Amino acid sequence: MSEKPSVLFVCVHNAGRSQMAAGWLAHLAGDRIEVRSAGSAPADQVNPIAVEAMREVGIDIAAQRPKILTVDAVEASDVCITMGCGDVCPVFPGKRYLDWTLDDPAGQGIAPVRVIRDEIKARVEGLIKELLP
Repeated sequence: MSEKPSVLFVCVHNAGRSQMAAGWLAHLAGDRIEVRSAGSAPADQVNPIAVEAMREVGIDIAAQRPKILTVDAVEASDVCITMGCGDVCPVFPGKRYLDWTLDDPAGQGIAPVRVIRDEIKARVEGLIKELLP
């Protein structure tokens, strides 16, 4: 791992889970961890309910845009965390891969998205403890 750990969050549309996770990691770790997110089939925009749920906790992800998953993004990351996108993420030797099973916020109201948001926060806090001694 480089001096500054790098994490890539991947979900299918890069519109909900991965964007919330990237928002949490950037918020909680500051510039101590490099944060990326991408999707195997990116949506046109970040899920407005995910944006609203994150805004409730003081994190603004409204300016984020879904991005396509690239081999370069995986290669540049120390840890690749997938969220329901199956086997689309390219696998490289020496990378650490985690799969976080989380409900998809797509099509859900604010109440279930808050639950997903809070579950992501707990997992991100655990990840930070592992990556930053």
